[in-house]
Amino acid sequence: MPSSVKQCPPNKVKSGCNRREFIAFTAAAAAIPWSRPAFAAEVPKRPQPGAPEEADIKLPADGVMPTRKLGRTGVTVSLLGLGGFHLGLPPKEQTAIRIVRTAIDHGVTFMDNCWDYNDGESQVRMGHALKDGYRKKVFLMTKIDGRTRKAAQDQIDQCLRSFGTDFIDLVQIHEVIRITDPGRVFGPDGAIEALVAARKEGKIRFIGFTGHKSPDIHLEMLKTAREHGFRFDTVQMPLNVMDAHTAGFQRKVLPVLVEQEIGILGMKPLGSGLFLQSAPLLKRQITPGECLQYAMNLQTSVVITGCDTVAILKQGIDAAFRFKPKDDEWARSILEKTATVASGGWEKYKSTENFDGTTKHPWWLETSSLSG
Repeated sequence: MPSSVKQCPPNKVKSGCNRREFIAFTAAAAAIPWSRPAFAAEVPKRPQPGAPEEADIKLPADGVMPTRKLGRTGVTVSLLGLGGFHLGLPPKEQTAIRIVRTAIDHGVTFMDNCWDYNDGESQVRMGHALKDGYRKKVFLMTKIDGRTRKAAQDQIDQCLRSFGTDFIDLVQIHEVIRITDPGRVFGPDGAIEALVAARKEGKIRFIGFTGHKSPDIHLEMLKTAREHGFRFDTVQMPLNVMDAHTAGFQRKVLPVLVEQEIGILGMKPLGSGLFLQSAPLLKRQITPGECLQYAMNLQTSVVITGCDTVAILKQGIDAAFRFKPKDDEWARSILEKTATVASGGWEKYKSTENFDGTTKHPWWLETSSLSG
């Protein structure tokens, strides 16, 4: 990347950088040439080769979890967030409970989940982990798939029962991955009506949306919301060392969220573990911790990472404990090392339907039945 390109200065990571500088930086990243890797994968459902063992991670004894403001909500959350999907993968529920409680004991306050993760098992396990006083220590987020008012309302109620709680801090509309999704959500008897009603009833506090497919669909969702006089509290999207090289979420959506003071939830900092098999990580030119810190160095409110072992969790905690705002030279170095492989081939959630749960289970959009 040209040396004249500037990143957000360290003192502006939290407060927001100059929009012109930000767009210039990400546009330059997108201009770097790349090659497409010959690699394909389904959604990883076990630790990927290259994942750490617990003995590999030695946390600093004086480590403190950084926190950031969640947009304009008035809430402060941990820089690292615990992803919910992977909690349903270990054969024993006790492993998932240990992961959740270890995260909280180390200062992680942001909990991610979804109504459909592992047929609802991820929420049940998290709910069990949040007993014994742990619920009051966290900011609990989950997602729903329903696009109609009734489906969304029923799914919200199911989430409350699964968690064993009387309110959820943040509920997000999941998988906004079709250009028709914004119109459905905000149409007559659309999901937004159920979310607003649930907020009035005290069942939820804040409302957001997620998606992993296209920044243009994210922008359309924001535009549709604005046309209906609504502003989301949060938006979740992939932000990582591969997306940065394309006209992706970092370049096209992040500046808009900063301008509108919407909480920014970064996800897939390691591409669901797939990036571990890319040349820069296999050759240890960059580390998983640096990938996590790249996302942390953006204007993210929280960086969510999935953990199906305590070791992977501690890898994330270590990256957060050791994080300090980076300068433009550091970010430029990271992107130079990933430039040749960042063709989009490693971001399977964008280029395939492998990660599209609502495509494989279309009834999730219309009903509150997980089994169809």
